[in-house]
Amino acid sequence: MNIITYTNTFNRFLLNLKGAQFELLLLFIYLTSFYMKRHIALLLLVLSLNITFAQSPVENELGSWFTFSGNHEISDKVSFSTLIQAWDYELADNFNFILYNLSLNYAVSPKTTASLAYGFSDIDSGFETNAPHTFENRLSEQVGYKHKLFKLPIDHRFRVEQRFLNKSGPNVIHNRLRYRLGMKITLNKTLFFRIHNEYLTTIGSKKVDAFSENRLYGALGIHVSKSANIQVGYLNRKIKKLSLHRLQLGLFYKADLRKKKEL
Repeated sequence: MNIITYTNTFNRFLLNLKGAQFELLLLFIYLTSFYMKRHIALLLLVLSLNITFAQSPVENELGSWFTFSGNHEISDKVSFSTLIQAWDYELADNFNFILYNLSLNYAVSPKTTASLAYGFSDIDSGFETNAPHTFENRLSEQVGYKHKLFKLPIDHRFRVEQRFLNKSGPNVIHNRLRYRLGMKITLNKTLFFRIHNEYLTTIGSKKVDAFSENRLYGALGIHVSKSANIQVGYLNRKIKKLSLHRLQLGLFYKADLRKKKEL
């Protein structure tokens, strides 16, 4: 039995817990805080609170969400970002979605950044279906704002998207609004905790039904160098009455391409 099989078995155990059993599990995790470092116990508690009882086959699966993101500074004001995201219905198996994204960023001020982006994605037709994939060309406009609240670094991301979806039937355009509120908590020089919540809403039209989505994310981050970090965490995605559970693994890096000033 491999690690994925063990993980799926444990996930099904969690999803089938009755109310009293689930409360005992939370109590056990809480009590461990007296014997474990408080940050690790807090992470376990956050993950457990987001496990909901499955209502459909796709909710029974613990999927994966991989992210590879880079920011490349060209000048003091201008940079460009690259992003690859891959989703799977199961752990590193059963393809769901992949996105390639490139954005141009301009630092309006030390706290505010404006961005324009283009993305291309391949979207599976659905869990355990063989229908043709949907291919998407995406344009987006974004404003990011950072500040501190009680010494905690807070970040806001406002984004507008125009999604051109090439389906097996008539092509459609989705206009979507997104807002993300995030926070990074430094634990020590190497470790940090990242949490954010993002609300997405697709605007309805004659050809498109309006619908909303919410993504709650929490992860433990590890600085592997001054310019790169790895994040391992959990993401809960609520969309169209589904509650999807995803383990997330991400690599994030920064590259300084500015010309060094001669001394």
